Amino acid sequence: MARNDIALITGGSKGIGAAIARALARDGFDIWLNYRSGHEAAKEVARQVGESGRFCKLLPFDVADSASVKGALAPLIETDTPLVLVNNAGFSRDGLLAWMEEPEWKETLSVHLDGFFLVTKMVLFGMLKRRSGRIINIASTSGQSGVAGQTNYSAAKAGLIGATKSLALEVAKGNIQVNAVSPGFIETEMTAGLPLDRVLPRIPLGRMGKPEEVAEVVGFLASGKASYITGQVLSVNGGAYL
Repeated sequence: MARNDIALITGGSKGIGAAIARALARDGFDIWLNYRSGHEAAKEVARQVGESGRFCKLLPFDVADSASVKGALAPLIETDTPLVLVNNAGFSRDGLLAWMEEPEWKETLSVHLDGFFLVTKMVLFGMLKRRSGRIINIASTSGQSGVAGQTNYSAAKAGLIGATKSLALEVAKGNIQVNAVSPGFIETEMTAGLPLDRVLPRIPLGRMGKPEEVAEVVGFLASGKASYITGQVLSVNGGAYL
């Protein structure tokens, strides 16, 4: 792998995003690490990337804000284009739809879908010009099966899966592959408060997944081993949704 192969990871300061950054750095990528506010956590990820002998550029910006995305990425893509883009930024605002407030709906969709659109559009022309690229979107089992109390989050992740499939068709002739990875119950801050006595019986493998297990699938899709895969959703859920 060339020394200037770059992976841009959104929402990369903790959890699954941080694990992806470490895995791709181990695999030889320099990292552009986006995050919104977790400065200290992002610095720690950058340190870990450095231990792998790779460079990590920290990019604090809000993926849902067009001006912030352009301000951070436009100067960089004048000279470099990431070979890999991982759209991982996301969050949940759980609640039953009957009592959900409009901001809880709009903000959830904006981070996942506007974030996907704004960041992907910034790097896509460079990938098309170079005729190579991998775009990997982090979806969720919630977007495949639906989860009560997560109508906004499920809608956002289902939309991301649909966008993955459509974009894969648009850019395949440009030698760009677009896939999604769909985690189930993974040990992160987002799942820290879940009642395990009710969750674990829903998982055939009988345990929560680890961020590193998701990261390894992302690493596979970013590698030459996945050269004939596009428009697919790879589930990492322990059998919770088949």
